[in-house]
Amino acid sequence: MTRAGMRRAGVAGAAVLLLAAALWWAWSRQAVPVAWQGYVDADFVRIGPTQAGLLTGLRVARGDRVRVGQPLFDQDDVAEHAARDQAVRQAEEGARQLANLQGPARDTEIRQAASNLADAEATRDRARADLRRLEAAAPAGAATLQARDAARAAWRSAEARVAGLRAALDQAQAPTGRMEQIRAQAATAGAARAALAIMDWRLAQRHVVAPDAGVIADILAWPGEVLDAGTPVISLLPPDHIVIRLFVPEGMLARIHPGDRVGLACDGCPPGLEGQVDFIAPRAEYTPPLIFSDQSRAKLVYLVQARPRADQAGMLNPGQPVTVSPAWAPAR
Repeated sequence: MTRAGMRRAGVAGAAVLLLAAALWWAWSRQAVPVAWQGYVDADFVRIGPTQAGLLTGLRVARGDRVRVGQPLFDQDDVAEHAARDQAVRQAEEGARQLANLQGPARDTEIRQAASNLADAEATRDRARADLRRLEAAAPAGAATLQARDAARAAWRSAEARVAGLRAALDQAQAPTGRMEQIRAQAATAGAARAALAIMDWRLAQRHVVAPDAGVIADILAWPGEVLDAGTPVISLLPPDHIVIRLFVPEGMLARIHPGDRVGLACDGCPPGLEGQVDFIAPRAEYTPPLIFSDQSRAKLVYLVQARPRADQAGMLNPGQPVTVSPAWAPAR
């Protein structure tokens, strides 16, 4: 080959190499679809009694959908009914005693005191009239000084008796108890009402209702069992307690943040499922507890949790494998 031919061949080879390099660079710069494997999990609400006692009945079955306030189960409430009846009677007695101390005397006593006062006032008026006649007759010598002094004493006595009977009538019309007695009885009546409120609460706690809407995931105890306070009876799954747990490689951790939207896909699920990242674990793991991928188990990963949209959460079931794609990633 001539030197010119060798030069042409060298130029052609260099061009091929440059073209191959350009093609490789362009291919390497293409966006690669990103997706992570995860699974559906749930934060179950385990509902139990607040008081120890005998479980007497279940109002729901596994798989039932319940609303807020719907009855779930009952405990024996005989003792609570008896205690409440006692508290009702004590509250009523306390109220009656307080009303008695705050009220006036009996009507007959008030009428008698009023009659006594009227009689005393009549006697006083007569004594005053007698005194005036004697004082008018004394200058002319028609009445002795002794008679006038006796009339004056009788009038003063009548005045004093009227004052005493008026005070007696006021006392009969006033509360029968002293203020200290009334305050003490008011406190006693208030304590009785508080005790009744406690009994009402304890009785209501024997009949447990759903704190949230959701699906009955499991029945954990059955009628006839004696339960301690807090022992779970019902496992409830509210829709907003559905979560997606996935494991993100350490190299991608900087590209995902709390609040990011993610797409969700699973077998048999309708398209368009979405979620939002709400937790990223602060510590790394070497192997996630569940692997739905054929990638290396030794890869360093971080647990990430996302919550599906509230209107789509009911389409997902705990344990179901899910493919998660960040919103910024191209479609697969």
